[in-house]
Amino acid sequence: MADYQTIRALGAGAGTAAINEGLRAHMNKVYGLMSVAMVITAAAAWAIAGLAVSSDPTGASVAIGHGQYLTSFGHAIYATPLKWVVMFLPLVMVFAFSAMINRLSSSAAQLFFYVYAAAMGVSLSSIFLVFTGASITTTFVATAAAFAGLSLYGYTTKRDLSGMGSFLMMGLIGLIVASVVNIFVGSSALSFAISVIGVLIFAGLTAFDTQAIKNTYLQMASQGDDEWLGKSAIMGALKLYLDFINLFMFLLQFMGDRR
Repeated sequence: MADYQTIRALGAGAGTAAINEGLRAHMNKVYGLMSVAMVITAAAAWAIAGLAVSSDPTGASVAIGHGQYLTSFGHAIYATPLKWVVMFLPLVMVFAFSAMINRLSSSAAQLFFYVYAAAMGVSLSSIFLVFTGASITTTFVATAAAFAGLSLYGYTTKRDLSGMGSFLMMGLIGLIVASVVNIFVGSSALSFAISVIGVLIFAGLTAFDTQAIKNTYLQMASQGDDEWLGKSAIMGALKLYLDFINLFMFLLQFMGDRR
């Protein structure tokens, strides 16, 4: 938990050391919340995939590969209209979260974030049916290394990255539209283009969002509003979490070995 009391003295002329201490505490909370959410997502995805796939054909509904069968549960969430709920629920939740954040307490916002992370895990569980476990692990490690470098750059650079924001958001909207269209079109060429552009956009957003989180703290910390700072840390964690998840998913299209 970040110790925001360290920045209460800012209004009285606290020095750089006090500012840096408060900023480190804030960023540690952001990365800590994000890390917990990542663990929840990974655990949910692994657990759901385990329930959805079986090597025992008894009671299985569909064969999906050599020695692999969809259970009745797997068939329900991957091969019935329920799959659309599983697919789009995280998107609906993230928009709802952004709209509700000002009315939620810090603790309620944190709980919502973790529930959202679990829903995302359910949505991502199908990657265990498509890609090998080894390639998922390799891609995760590569994503973690890339994310760490990009986030460190965003935190330490003296260059103002705010000008990238509008460009990246326009690209993100176009990417979402193209992805939805390709669900129905199924074009391999469009899928490849989406993956390339997606990696570039979320690489940029990782650096941009990290700098924005840092700058927002520096602008608002002097007000000493612990509740606002707590929710700001949660929103910052959500942004970086989404950057990581999307960067991982787009990289998986290149690095993943399909079953």
